[in-house]
Amino acid sequence: MLRYLLLPFAAISLLYFLSPMPALAQGSAQPISQCQAIAQVLPDVAFASFKPQSALNAHLASDEVKITYIGHSTFLIETPGGVSIATDYSGWYVPPKTPDVVTMNKAHSSHYTLTPDPAIQHVLHGWGDDGDPADHDVVIGDTYIRNVTTDIRAGGGMMEPDGNSIFIFEVAGLCIGHLGHLHHELDESDYAEIGRLDVLMVPVDGGLTMGAESMSRVVTRLRSALILPMHRRGPPVTNFLQMFGDTFDRSFAVEASVSVSVRSLPRKPLIYILQGV
Repeated sequence: MLRYLLLPFAAISLLYFLSPMPALAQGSAQPISQCQAIAQVLPDVAFASFKPQSALNAHLASDEVKITYIGHSTFLIETPGGVSIATDYSGWYVPPKTPDVVTMNKAHSSHYTLTPDPAIQHVLHGWGDDGDPADHDVVIGDTYIRNVTTDIRAGGGMMEPDGNSIFIFEVAGLCIGHLGHLHHELDESDYAEIGRLDVLMVPVDGGLTMGAESMSRVVTRLRSALILPMHRRGPPVTNFLQMFGDTFDRSFAVEASVSVSVRSLPRKPLIYILQGV
């Protein structure tokens, strides 16, 4: 009898964790990360199919997020609710429209600017401006944005604590992560803070951030469904691709954009090289 009573409860709990997080007003109670919750409850969840941008209608469906590679480490993320976000924004690689939100990291001037376009409503630094680590927990429209700090190399071979942020965008049921200018492998506390990432933006420069082997271990550990390389400087992207065995698919896009939803994530992890990388 108890078994039959527990089955409906389990089904309701599963639906709760899989449902998109509702948008919250600024100044309300701190939101709860669905990406961390799902990572603990459903670590091996997989979805059925993947459709590149060329196979989709020009307009986003209500559950689709459009991601466009702009250049270097800058992507433009466009959400179903109309929020536009530019990652590692420096002003060097300018999106076709002024974004509502920009994130930055300070390892190099190609990843940040101290004089952003005044029309940008939300500027999120990946480093602390007051001596403390950056700590972002903001809801903007239909998107919850948070960060996990990591260290960066400083002068004299020393490491500067919390100089970089991995920004995580939770929208339309998706967990989208941008590694920024990651200079070291992550530890278990980092992975616990990050949670599950469905889409991962990863630098593949082969040494300016980390070597291909070290970066591939981070990618493998995160187990994201869709991996988008960025920040390619020097070595060809094939050097990075060679780090992965048959458990990963690889594909070169014919366009700079891809639209993705929870229902269209690939079942097998896919490294998808957008046009321009």
